[in-house]
Amino acid sequence: MEAHLTEWLNLTVRWIHMIVGIAWIGASFYFVWLENNLNRANPRDGLSGDLWAIHGGGIYHLEKYKLAPPQMPDNLHWFKWEAYTTWLSGVTLLMVVYYLNPSLYLIAPGSDLAPAMAIAIGFGSLIVGWFVYDLLCDSPLGKKPALLGLILFVLVIFAAWAYSQVFSGRAAYIHTGALIGTIMVGNVFRIIMPAQRALVAAIEQNRTPDPLLPAKGLLRSRHNNYFTLPVLFIMISNHFPSTYGSQYNWLILAGISVLAVLVRHYFNTRHDSNRFAWALPAAAVGMICLAFVTAPNRQGGVPNAVPTSPREQSIEAQQAAAAAPAEQAGNSEFAEVHRVINERCTVCHAAQPSSPLFSAAPLGVMFDTPQQIQQQAAKIYAQAVASQIMPLGNMTNMTQEERDLLGAWIDKGAPID
Repeated sequence: MEAHLTEWLNLTVRWIHMIVGIAWIGASFYFVWLENNLNRANPRDGLSGDLWAIHGGGIYHLEKYKLAPPQMPDNLHWFKWEAYTTWLSGVTLLMVVYYLNPSLYLIAPGSDLAPAMAIAIGFGSLIVGWFVYDLLCDSPLGKKPALLGLILFVLVIFAAWAYSQVFSGRAAYIHTGALIGTIMVGNVFRIIMPAQRALVAAIEQNRTPDPLLPAKGLLRSRHNNYFTLPVLFIMISNHFPSTYGSQYNWLILAGISVLAVLVRHYFNTRHDSNRFAWALPAAAVGMICLAFVTAPNRQGGVPNAVPTSPREQSIEAQQAAAAAPAEQAGNSEFAEVHRVINERCTVCHAAQPSSPLFSAAPLGVMFDTPQQIQQQAAKIYAQAVASQIMPLGNMTNMTQEERDLLGAWIDKGAPID
C-alpha cells in the first residue's frame, strides 16, 4: 500500500507541477513576444509602443507605457503565483522522487555517499547557485549581457558535470533543472516583483519611478526566457536514458542546451529580421549529430558504460564464481539470460513485483515470460547494457559479466529457442 500511495503522490504533485509550469512558461513566452512585437513607430505620448492582435474570435489592442500611466487602474493583474507554485511543486516532487528514496534514485550506484549528505548537497547547491548567479548579475558583467550569458552557461554546465560525479545520471539532470528553476523563481521573487511593486508605489505616491529597477527586471525576465527550453528538456529527459545514462551526460546536456537557446533566440528575434533563421535547421542537424554520437557501440564493448566501483567489482567476482558451475553444466544461452532477468529485473518488472517500492510494473514493462523478455530486448540493451541505469541504483547488484551476457544475446537477435 505504501508504494501505491507514493505513486499517487508522485502523480498528483507531477500533474500540479506540469499545470502551473505551463501557465508560467506561457506567460513568459507571451510577454517576451509582446515586448518584441510592439509597434514603436510614433507612439502617442507616454507610450513606448502598442500592438493589435486577434485571438479566439476577438480583436485586442494592447499598449505599453514608457514607465507607468498617470494614475493606477482599479484592476491590475500580477503574474507571480505561476512561478512560485511551479517552484514549490517542483521541490516537492524532488523530495518525493529523490529524497524519500535517495539510495534508489539519487545516489550513483556503487557510491559510498551517505543519503543525508547527498540530500544536503542537492538542496544546498540550489541555494548557493542562486546567490552566485545573483552576484554575477549585479557585478559589472550585468552591463555585458552576452558575456554574462556565456559565463552563466559555462557555470550551469559545470554544475551538471559536478552533479554527475556524485549523483545518478537521472538525478544529475533533474538537479541541474532544479538549479535553473531556482534561479528563475529567484528572479521573479527577488528582482522582478520588487521592481514592479516599486513602480506601482511610485505612481501611487506621485513620484517619478526609478527606470533602473524595471530595466533590471527586464534583463532577468529575458534570462528566464532563455532558460526555459533547457529546463523543459530536463523535465522530460528521464524518458530518454541515452542522454542522462551516458558517461558523457553533462556534455550531451550542454549540446542540447545550446541548440535550445539557438531556437529560443530565433523566435525572440524573428520579428526584427530573419538573420537567425539558420538556427532552426542548425538545431535539427545538431540533434541528428547528438543521436549519432550517443549511439551505443554494439561491437567491442559499450562506450557509454559507467565504470564499476571496487565494491561492485568484488560483488561481481563472487557472483561470477557462483555462476560458473551452472555455465559448466551446459545451460543454453537463453537459460542464463533468463536467470539474470529473473534475479536482477523481475523484482520490479513483473505482474506482481516483489520490491516494496512498486505496486505494479514500472511503465507496464514485465519480464514474466520469455516472449515478454524478447519483445523488450531493445529496451533491455539501452537501459541495462548501454547506459547501465537499470536496475535502479543497481539494487539487485547486476554484474558487468551479466550485462555483457545480455548484450551478446541481444546482438544475436535475442533468440529464446
